[in-house]
Amino acid sequence: MIHGIINVYKEKGYTSHDVVAKLRGILRQKKIGHTGTLDPDAEGVLPVCLGKATKVCDLLTEKDKVYETVLLLGKSTDTQDVTGMVQKEQDVLCSPEQVRQAIMAFTGSYEQIPPMYSALKVNGKKLCDLARAGIEVERKPRNVTIFSIQILELSLPRVRMEVHCSKGTYIRTLCHDIGEKLGCGGCMESLLRTRVAEFTLEDAKKLGEIEAQVQKVREKFQREETLQKDSKKTVFQTEFVREDLGELVKSTDCVFQQYPESSVRQEFAKLLYNGNALRSEWMTEWKETYRGTMLRVYDRNQLFAGIYQWDEKDRILKPVKIFMV
Repeated sequence: MIHGIINVYKEKGYTSHDVVAKLRGILRQKKIGHTGTLDPDAEGVLPVCLGKATKVCDLLTEKDKVYETVLLLGKSTDTQDVTGMVQKEQDVLCSPEQVRQAIMAFTGSYEQIPPMYSALKVNGKKLCDLARAGIEVERKPRNVTIFSIQILELSLPRVRMEVHCSKGTYIRTLCHDIGEKLGCGGCMESLLRTRVAEFTLEDAKKLGEIEAQVQKVREKFQREETLQKDSKKTVFQTEFVREDLGELVKSTDCVFQQYPESSVRQEFAKLLYNGNALRSEWMTEWKETYRGTMLRVYDRNQLFAGIYQWDEKDRILKPVKIFMV
């Protein structure tokens, strides 16, 4: 089984679930999970976790994200994007400067009401299912943070902009809210996610590229297996691992590089492998600064075990997230 993270470029027309389903077929592996839903018409970065790295899914969902979007002013729809039913259309009479000021007013924290066409649940039912049935329910506003907005192109009625935001932010709702603030309405015309944590658009691979690389590795293994058979040697296992796929699959610890690292002395390795709490004297290296932060912990062979944190009360390193068991 492959353990690690693939930075997938989700193309238009695929749901996030579609991407996971296709990767299961490509990699011939069941244990796969994505790190945050992208609408079918949206494109861009979708980190997908494999094997034991699926434990990272919830952590990556919590990370901030960067999007490039096109806001279309003068049109409001029920889905808050151009795929929905038009509810209102009107002329855009505001000036470029008024538009710029309205957009910038959304930087910082604000209370955002989730759209009806979303996967959020109310009383056990998805909002999008209720919306399709013609039912609209009250949604509680959620506090989101817009860290920055950069206007890339302003050509009314369209505005292309880059948005750096916190988890839980709906960009189409942001577009809708900007339109409401300007009094002319607005909706999202396109969406491209360019970054999730340290995963960027430049490094993302489309499903076709991933399939081609996996097939190349698989064919190499098959050729080597044939040579083994021809030489009457024992046929080896043809299942490949993360290292066989090179840079395509990132190691699980790539999302924790902001934390310092240490390893456990060999005589205490079994305790590490079992996910036990660790004493500082069991580490190959111990610094006082480790007490105030999370710590990446490895075995003597640099195999990543998990994230630990110092507990001052018990004076011991306690596991936060373990990836070996």
